[in-house]
Amino acid sequence: MIAKFRYRQKHPTDAKPASESGDVRRCRSFRASGFSVGKTGGRPRRERVHVLRLPCLLLSVVMFSSRLGVQIHAQAAPDTGLYAVSYVEVMPSGRAATIAALRQYRDTSRHEDGYVRVELLEQVGRLGHFAIIETWKDQKVFEAHGMAAHVKQLRGALQSIRVSDYDQRLYKTLTVASATAAGNSQAVHVVAHVDTVGGAQADAPGLLKRLAAASRKERGCLRFDVLQHAMRANHFTIIEMWENQNALDAHAAAPHTKQYRDELQPMSGSPLDERLYEAVE
Repeated sequence: MIAKFRYRQKHPTDAKPASESGDVRRCRSFRASGFSVGKTGGRPRRERVHVLRLPCLLLSVVMFSSRLGVQIHAQAAPDTGLYAVSYVEVMPSGRAATIAALRQYRDTSRHEDGYVRVELLEQVGRLGHFAIIETWKDQKVFEAHGMAAHVKQLRGALQSIRVSDYDQRLYKTLTVASATAAGNSQAVHVVAHVDTVGGAQADAPGLLKRLAAASRKERGCLRFDVLQHAMRANHFTIIEMWENQNALDAHAAAPHTKQYRDELQPMSGSPLDERLYEAVE
């Protein structure tokens, strides 16, 4: 019996433990799946468990890193776009010259680094009232654009025919989506300015985001973007494009539009400034 006992002491791996830890069971399954964890020979039980645990730990790290990488890539990159919305009014006799100067400014700007888009609009029923909506990659490229010669050239061309100052306001994205279709000759553009009060209790950004999300689902909605003033967080500009006047009229009568205006009224700092435009191609 003694000899037999000593012989089994020399081969501790011959004895199957009464119960296995969770780590050992998991690693046995790991080895059964086709992965080899190596032989432990005659090492003590505690050392063997550590050796068996190592591949499982490495696999867990790899799986966690993969999930983390997917989550990071799934997060949207921050929107650094900068928007410049400008308004100018010129004398009726200077309308044609203004349109020519604005077109030249737009076409020249297209060749600049960081240029995204320049849109030219003229107010419906008020000839000579223009809105210029510019989209640039970020603040840095817009500042470089401001030093360009054609910017000064535009201001110079307007100097003698304007009846208002060149009113330019800078914005950042609140909620912007890709246009569902290009505008046509019947498309109606809307530019609305929203000024709110009430501090943090008045969730104007949330209200405007809900309006945009609901409006984009409407038939005939080609664009519905909301911009937030770069310096004054309670000032917003809404830029809309509708397929035609009928689509805009249906939007004005929609329940979510009425709800938006009812909720906006208590926090509004000024009357809603909503103007209709048509594109200047």
